[in-house]
Amino acid sequence: MGAVLPLQHCAARSRRHADGDEIVPDADIKGITPSQTVGPFFKYGLTPNGAYDWNDAFTNNLVTPDASGERIRVEGRVFDGDGQPVPDCMLEIWQADAQGRFADPQDKRALPNSTFRGFGRCGTDPNGGYVFDTIRPGQVPDPDGKPQAPHLLLAIFARGMLLQLYTRIYLDGEAANVADPILALVPSDRRDTLIARRKPGSGNAVYCLDIHLQGDNETVFFDV
Repeated sequence: MGAVLPLQHCAARSRRHADGDEIVPDADIKGITPSQTVGPFFKYGLTPNGAYDWNDAFTNNLVTPDASGERIRVEGRVFDGDGQPVPDCMLEIWQADAQGRFADPQDKRALPNSTFRGFGRCGTDPNGGYVFDTIRPGQVPDPDGKPQAPHLLLAIFARGMLLQLYTRIYLDGEAANVADPILALVPSDRRDTLIARRKPGSGNAVYCLDIHLQGDNETVFFDV
């Protein structure tokens, strides 16, 4: 036979990452893993204008065929701390129907609007714009039984944020705003960041509220 290469068993190499660095054994890992931001990946698959046609499940149009009450539109733009529009933000709203009842298992009262879910979701457009078509919500009691002014609960998800932000959208011109127990907790000079103003000259009522994630005009957000 001709010359041959000497063969022998090769000891197993330590596990390594793709770049060649050795993997640290689990026993040497200390502490907790870092948090992950909530965006911008969510918009691709979680909003109707993303990659999937989920309009029947998640939509910014809450108006259903049997929904009673006044139809309204709530719209605005989302801005970052530098005043630039956020084009890949996701917003969710949760609200009562016109009679002040939620489509929730904990609310045992009969719902006159059997298909009104009270939940909506949308992503912002390239200019940071958002829009929800819905029904003017009725008054609901707070945990102490005090009536709250009609409002929409709003959750905001955006890149660079470890947790979503929570706020409320109140409607301009509601007499109940004066006595709302939650608005009363907000300094008077900051309440405008929560009140959507009605646009003049519109058929159905259209309310506008811009959301500022940071900066001098930062929207009031709540710990929940």
